[in-house]
Amino acid sequence: NSNNHYSKHMSTTPKPDTRFNDFVYLQAQNAGLFLGQLPNPATGEKNIKLKAAATVLDSLEMLAAKTQGNLTKEEAGLLEKALLNIRALYANVEDLG
Repeated sequence: NSNNHYSKHMSTTPKPDTRFNDFVYLQAQNAGLFLGQLPNPATGEKNIKLKAAATVLDSLEMLAAKTQGNLTKEEAGLLEKALLNIRALYANVEDLG
C-alpha cells in the first residue's frame, strides 16, 4: 500500500537539530550585548542599542511563530526561555532609559 510507505517517511515527531540551539544561544547573546549585559568584545565597554535588541527579539518571536509545532520539547523550551529573558531585560533597560 503506497499510503503506508508515504506515512513512514512523514514523521510527526520533530527531530532535534543542534544548529537550532546554537542559533538561539547566539541570538540571545547578541541581545545581551545590545542590552548592555555583556561587554563589547572589541572595546570591553557595555553599550545599549535598543533598536538592535528589538530586532533580535522580533526575529526570535517570528522564529517561534514560524516553527510552532515543529520543535522538540527542549528546543521549544530553550526558545521560550530566551524570549522571556530578553523581553525582561529589554523592558528593564527601556524603563531605565
